[in-house]
Amino acid sequence: MARTRFVSSVVGISGADGAAGGGSFISAVRVYGEASGLNGTSAGVGEAFSPLIGVWAPTFSACELAAAFLLPFVAIRVVAGDRQSGALKIEMQHSMSSFARIAAKILVLLVGWLIASLAPIVAVLLWKSYGGNVYLPEVATVAIGHALNASLTIALAAAAACLTEHPSTAAIVTLTVTVGSWIINFLAAVHGGLWERAAGYTPTAMVAQFQHGLVRLDVVVIAISLIAAGLSLAAVWMRLGVATFQRTYESIGVIAITGVLITLCMLVNASWDTSESRMNSFSRSDEQALRQIRTPLNIEAHLAPEDPRRFDLEHRAISKLRRSMSELHVAYVSSSSIGLFEQTNAHYGEISYDLGGRKAVNRITTPEGVLETIYSLAGIPPPSESGEDTFRGHPLAVRPKGAAVVFYIVWPLLIASVGVAVLRSHS
Repeated sequence: MARTRFVSSVVGISGADGAAGGGSFISAVRVYGEASGLNGTSAGVGEAFSPLIGVWAPTFSACELAAAFLLPFVAIRVVAGDRQSGALKIEMQHSMSSFARIAAKILVLLVGWLIASLAPIVAVLLWKSYGGNVYLPEVATVAIGHALNASLTIALAAAAACLTEHPSTAAIVTLTVTVGSWIINFLAAVHGGLWERAAGYTPTAMVAQFQHGLVRLDVVVIAISLIAAGLSLAAVWMRLGVATFQRTYESIGVIAITGVLITLCMLVNASWDTSESRMNSFSRSDEQALRQIRTPLNIEAHLAPEDPRRFDLEHRAISKLRRSMSELHVAYVSSSSIGLFEQTNAHYGEISYDLGGRKAVNRITTPEGVLETIYSLAGIPPPSESGEDTFRGHPLAVRPKGAAVVFYIVWPLLIASVGVAVLRSHS
């Protein structure tokens, strides 16, 4: 019965992923084609297009939705099902440790998730058949990001299933944590500061970074630490014969160790830009010039969290500077969250630079303006632009031929057939 429920769950997630991912892929290809000159639209826009943003990010987004709203219930059913049926008491009579037992369940869930997430891979093959460019490092980065997100969800659901007495309670706890991470993102957008720092490690932010081809070592290690913590808590509370006080004591130890690891990981600055367009980085010549600047750079921006100029400055310039300069300190100053009533302040909107005592103040938020200011303070000439650093894009004016048939007819029939075959082989 448990195997039947698991297979039916995998089939259901596969069908949902295929429908949602297929719809997103079809829509993305249509937009990409029109921007590339399809149907008589203005040609040339697609020359700046990257399949990473135009195709892969929306197509793989279906996996994020499935991980948030479908996968937790499957994980809870697998982990909590044995407790509800009494099979866990029989399992505990064997010599296998509780951690090994929960790890085996999680491995089965991950394999099921990978099978259910094959729809985006079909989209990659379809895009290739249309003549589209496929840059494997960025596709792999997006896939790894969603795999980490799914692992986090499974670990959270497993811990909730073992900590609570009923699967319904575990589902409520899991969704509460998920919604709580969204609230942190909302507070970060409104208040900034520590909320903004914390929001950078939520699953939503993590997936967004991977979908832009950015791999941050601190985010990866923190995600792995949280996954290990979830599995450890599940293993601790799976031991029904151990006193509650002992399990509580061990849980506090797990949480404390995880907290220390997360704090240490936040100090790591290593990252890799796997996008073909280098959208997360300055040009190679600019990066080389910035790395030669050893003096600490302090930037103070008088911009509110919801000011569009702050978003532009942070995502187009500051985030790239953090990857290029080791001694960078950025502080945002504002009296409100939107900055609407601070416009009368003479200093609002100013960006102050301090490089080893040499100072400059302006209101430029563009990457070119920021770099020009830094080079001027450092007393070095701006590097000459190289044509090799210019991303020309991969325009492709095509229609998503056959995609609807593949995702809405062939894929559901294939998944259903495989599910029936597996169930019959074990009946």
